[in-house]
Amino acid sequence: MLQSLRIRNLALLEEVALDFEAGFTAVTGETGAGKSILLGALSLLAGERADKTAIRQGAAAAEVEASLYFADSRRIDAVLAELGLPACEEGVLILKRSLPRDKAPRITVNGSFSTLASLQRLGEHWIDFHGPAEPRRLLKESCQLELLDLFGRNSEALAAYAKSYQAWRDLVAQRDELTSAEELSSEQADFLRQQLARLDALELTTEAVETLERDFQRLSRAQELTELAETLSTGLAGEDGVQPRIAALLREARQLESVDAASKPLADRLASVVVELDDLAGEFSSLSQQLQFDPEQAESLTERINTWLEVKRKHGGELSVVVAARETMRRRLDMQGNLAGTLARLDQQIDTAARQARKDAQVLRTRREKAARELSKVAAAGIAQLGFARAEFVVRVSARPELTPSGDSTCEFVFSPNVGEAPLPLNRIASSGELARVMLALKTVLADLDEVPLLVFDEVDANVGGEIGRVVGEKMAGIAQHHQVLCVTHLPQVAARATCHLVVTKDQSKDRARVAIAPIQASRKTRVSELARMLGDRSAKSALAHAEELLGR
Repeated sequence: MLQSLRIRNLALLEEVALDFEAGFTAVTGETGAGKSILLGALSLLAGERADKTAIRQGAAAAEVEASLYFADSRRIDAVLAELGLPACEEGVLILKRSLPRDKAPRITVNGSFSTLASLQRLGEHWIDFHGPAEPRRLLKESCQLELLDLFGRNSEALAAYAKSYQAWRDLVAQRDELTSAEELSSEQADFLRQQLARLDALELTTEAVETLERDFQRLSRAQELTELAETLSTGLAGEDGVQPRIAALLREARQLESVDAASKPLADRLASVVVELDDLAGEFSSLSQQLQFDPEQAESLTERINTWLEVKRKHGGELSVVVAARETMRRRLDMQGNLAGTLARLDQQIDTAARQARKDAQVLRTRREKAARELSKVAAAGIAQLGFARAEFVVRVSARPELTPSGDSTCEFVFSPNVGEAPLPLNRIASSGELARVMLALKTVLADLDEVPLLVFDEVDANVGGEIGRVVGEKMAGIAQHHQVLCVTHLPQVAARATCHLVVTKDQSKDRARVAIAPIQASRKTRVSELARMLGDRSAKSALAHAEELLGR
């Protein structure tokens, strides 16, 4: 859960430090007061790209920092380890992002420098945004299928199908490539064999290439390196070198030992220095010998490095690209050797892969059909609570004749808001208010399946009002039983159900506009006043009485 959030110099906000509790937090304020600044700060910490125009005018940098607590941090710690970042201490994750006006942005995670990609990866595990445009997504078949698979817990069946589908498509692509490629002439085949032979002459492994490049570096500077190695060897073990002089000192040390036995450890240490110097001299001498390439060896090495540099230029700078090019040549030659036989084998493999993909697709479709029946029931009950007492909501799953990346089935949400009318697809029947309520009902059903601890709702109750607002508030409070919920709302019925309440205000009385964010749940009087404002008039007795009533509930 989100524990604390600090924002400095973001848009019109100078500085604020907020503490959060578990459960349901409502965010309210006049239209245009700056509620989006709070959501913008969270988005920055979730890895959204930043625009420097968001920095408060006159400030050198904008900063956002948050601490998050995980009762069980094993999952997030595994992600941190994968990203090479420090683990949480006592379950606390610290995220900080600085956006200077004239310098490069800076991101830290648990005190360690990090990247935008890492923030995005971590964001997937701690926050989920639901914005005002989300109900429109509900009109897309892909979104409906995604929600159905989430409800049906179909991730494993979906992954199994995706694997078999991709295997089938890869084989089809190979066959297409083979049939569309022109048959090689004898000259072209000979040329390919020559190229392949040159590549096969090179040992194309990381270790072998590094050794080749190192040996060539030694060859190109062999004389210089040999002279240096010989100088070091002579300086250590030569007639006037270090080792003979230390050996003479060792004799003196042994004489001292014969007089004073307590000095023996010192003499022994000096003796080990003599042995180490002797070993070093021998190794430098050996290195000098290794650096002396005979003409035949030098010619072979030069030829191999030239071949390697040429294939790198031709096929790409990376070893993996060169290896892939070699395999492509080999496959093409193999195929040309027995084109008919290769096509026959591929057809058989494609047949087998297609059967497996269809089998996995059938398993996925069966699961979807079962989930569709269950989701239809529970979603219809939730929609009924949101003001559609006799509405009809059905999830239809139909078989496709062909395989697609998402399976062999389609999904369609059909809805009838009025009794006696046949249900139709959402894009043909639902108004914006109806869509918002359908989406809210689905979100309530699916909230228990969402493992992300913080859910942010940005005006998802737009186009909803009256009695339904109270139900929306109850739904938010229900979701908050299993998640931390942050909801930007204009409905007093929703705000009254929150355990925590933040108010965003904009002050334009002085030389420049300033936005402030403050918690008000500790003051009942202040909270009643804010709810009365949302009802229409914070000074009207009727509005104040209604606000008291809402808060009392």
